[in-house]
Amino acid sequence: MPPSVDTPPDLSGLLELSRIENLDLKPVILRVQTDLFVRAPGRDRAEVEIFESLACGLIPTVDDETARVVAGKLAAFPETPPSVLEALAVRGGTVRDTVVELAPVLSHRLIEAALADGSDIAARIAARVGLSREAVDELSREGRSEIDLALADNLGITLRGAALARLVGRARSAPELARLLMVRPDVSAADLVPLYLHADPMRRQVIGRTVEATAALRPCPPPPRGLGETLTGLSAAHDVPAFVAALADGLGLAHDFLTVVADPGGRYDLLTLGLRAAGLHEEEAVYIFLTLNQGVARSAERVADLVRLFRTVSRAASRDLIAAILDRPLSERGRGEAHQPVHGPEAKLRQGAERIGAQRPSMPMRGRRAAGGETG
Repeated sequence: MPPSVDTPPDLSGLLELSRIENLDLKPVILRVQTDLFVRAPGRDRAEVEIFESLACGLIPTVDDETARVVAGKLAAFPETPPSVLEALAVRGGTVRDTVVELAPVLSHRLIEAALADGSDIAARIAARVGLSREAVDELSREGRSEIDLALADNLGITLRGAALARLVGRARSAPELARLLMVRPDVSAADLVPLYLHADPMRRQVIGRTVEATAALRPCPPPPRGLGETLTGLSAAHDVPAFVAALADGLGLAHDFLTVVADPGGRYDLLTLGLRAAGLHEEEAVYIFLTLNQGVARSAERVADLVRLFRTVSRAASRDLIAAILDRPLSERGRGEAHQPVHGPEAKLRQGAERIGAQRPSMPMRGRRAAGGETG
């Protein structure tokens, strides 16, 4: 009984012919069948499976030129079986590059195939338009600067979720990566808060307003007592290490918190946010700007910029900005302040003692000393 016209052709004879010694028909077969597959007006499941089996068997055996020509025809063709593209990508070289450049979708398996020979093309993959969310997430885990930059510069993908958080976290210490993330239309001001020090004045305003809106919803702990007087005294003495240590203690931060910022200008901006978060008055902050660092003090423009920053960010927002920049929350109290519980048994005992003390009459000696009658 003759085969039906709809029955897929039996190519086993061609495959047997290709195995004849000194008669290499594999490149010809692969090219011909590729052309037939791409040009066919339609292809059912059986035809696709036959071509998939044929191509996957021949691709590893043909010469580079044939593989490159076939890759150019199949990579961009939407009905090419994924396994065929993976077989082409595994060959590496220009064949792999063609697949990476033209494939409509770079699946996780295809990316793994492209990287199988150990070649460093991850940055090229990251620059591809239309990467899946899974592919972007996987690439962001590499932690390599060239991949991060390619992802940040790729406007053909959407950065969000964990992948965006990873890039923003690394951008704290990578100015070029921060710059690329700043100009992306799909990244919100709320996502860019940790990069505040890298932002230009216009973007700082936008980020600042975003932080202010959330900071205002939470109570702000009282500022450390007497810290302004301590800091102005250390600034007058030009004792920078002690000054930074005192400010860090007042905020509950490590003494080297300024070193997370590589740029000296950024460090001083962070210090200014620290002064605002510590509850200093503007007069105290200006005095520090004029005495702590002579290089800053000699620049009227720089001092004006620091004062403007001090004025435009609230104390609560400054605390939130510092926490985001350093990637750690600020303490609710300075290191030198003991915790005084407001509720619970300890609070009741303390409040009872305070009431008793208030009712107890002053000792004569205390009264005389309070009045200044006795100094000895």
